Amino acid sequence: MSRRCELTGRKANNAFAVSHSHRRTKRLQQVNLQVKRVWWSQGNRWVKLKLSTKAIKTLEIKGLDAMAKEAGINLNHY
Repeated sequence: MSRRCELTGRKANNAFAVSHSHRRTKRLQQVNLQVKRVWWSQGNRWVKLKLSTKAIKTLEIKGLDAMAKEAGINLNHY
């Protein structure tokens, strides 16, 4: 599985690691992903998702059904 948030689609960002002598080398800034069990009230069961911490915060405000609809995913497969 890729390192990507299943609800928001967030993924790694290309960046530079800058040394003391200001030499720049390529690096990746990874997303802070967490495996989270979320209660899906419409399906009356727990759903296990790989989410970014930003998505977890947004999930508390919007709700699981609204975010899944925006992302275009079917929660019956999770």
